[in-house]
Amino acid sequence: MTETPVHPALWPAPHASGAVDATVTVPGSKSVTNRALVLASLAAEPGWLRRPLRSRDTLLMAEALRAMGVGIEETVSSSSSATGTPDTSGEAWRVIPAGLHGPATGTPDTSGEAWRVIPAGLHGPATVDVGNAGTVMRFLPPVAALADGPVRFDGDPRSYERPLNGVIDALRVLGARIDDDGRGSLPMTVHGGGALDGGTVEIDASSSSQFVSALLLSAPRFNQGVEVRHTGARLPSMPHIRMTVDMLRAVGAQVDEPETGGEPNVWRVSHSALLGRDLTIEPDLSNAQPFLAAALVTGGRVTIPDWPEHTTQPGDALREIFTAMGGSCELTERGLTFTGSGRVHGIDVDLGEVGELTPGIAAVAALADGPSTLSGVAHLRLHETDRLAALTKEINELGGDVTETADGLHIRPRPLRGGVFHTYDDHRMATAGAVIGLAVPGVEIENVATTAKTLPDFPQMWTGMLGA
Repeated sequence: MTETPVHPALWPAPHASGAVDATVTVPGSKSVTNRALVLASLAAEPGWLRRPLRSRDTLLMAEALRAMGVGIEETVSSSSSATGTPDTSGEAWRVIPAGLHGPATGTPDTSGEAWRVIPAGLHGPATVDVGNAGTVMRFLPPVAALADGPVRFDGDPRSYERPLNGVIDALRVLGARIDDDGRGSLPMTVHGGGALDGGTVEIDASSSSQFVSALLLSAPRFNQGVEVRHTGARLPSMPHIRMTVDMLRAVGAQVDEPETGGEPNVWRVSHSALLGRDLTIEPDLSNAQPFLAAALVTGGRVTIPDWPEHTTQPGDALREIFTAMGGSCELTERGLTFTGSGRVHGIDVDLGEVGELTPGIAAVAALADGPSTLSGVAHLRLHETDRLAALTKEINELGGDVTETADGLHIRPRPLRGGVFHTYDDHRMATAGAVIGLAVPGVEIENVATTAKTLPDFPQMWTGMLGA
């Protein structure tokens, strides 16, 4: 009998035959890694980044910094664990900041994977490929404004549709010259003048908190620092702004912000030199989501080593959200162990601060024993894809019952069937489809390779978790 050919772009999502019981080591946080790379490249002395994430988004950030004159040397470990998880325990990036000249000092750590970053003074002309990475397209234009010469930004077709006007308009107010042909989006050229005046600027960051983070990260290098005032509607993803503020303070920046008694929706960063630090990157807690979801969906148990006791990562909210959906968790020195109860409950939850978790939560909600309402995430229509429309379409085509609301999704569980789950080049759509595939035989993920954006080797990690 002739077998039906498998389309090379389709990945048969593994179906769980029983309860999952696994320990999964999750690579470093993309959000922390890319912020750390920017701060290290603007610092006044050398530093180290240990256990960083190596994925498409972080490699794009590194290449962009290289294009502007930052030297980056990396050694790569080829070892991996028995479950297929890359071994990054010895990984480190050496960072020698912009403006420092002469040979590097100190002994490089080559025991494992390492990136050694040697900024040589930011300069153009340069071309930056942002891919579809929000952190690259938004964090680097302020850096480019500090370079000496033009820096052109381009990327994937979807990047042209993602809002960038908040950063462009703000940089113009602060003294930068930008050529975007009036689009407020990519492609564009930042004509760096070697410095930026800085000062006070008002922006509407309701479509992306990255507009605020972008200005704050480079602000210590602005001649007058910066005062950022958000004037729009509700600001989404506040944990990411808290992450930016904490990381700025860790390298010596002075930041006044609402969380510490400052004026609401106003952030002030003073002009100062940034210190080089020895920073160990936390595991990416948002990327831990599909593995914790596997425990919830199968009634099993998954341990994520090195889960931090205190963190600004949005993924930490999974402890509370997934517990409410039917599991339990224990945080010990070993890490976080999450255990499913064998039942999955619906949930009514505002995800405005943790919107990136929405696809995974929607996937679990589609398998629950009652309806769910996910709200506060209208801004997801402007992410890697329109995530609300994509989730609605893909879950419904598997037999689900999902409707979009003004700011989220309403999900009524229905018996699901197998079929193709399209990803729209969105890594979190791919992992959401894999979660559904655990409980629904015959789900095929289109372009699972898109997970390399933030989670390299996801297919191997997923099958390793299942003991395949």
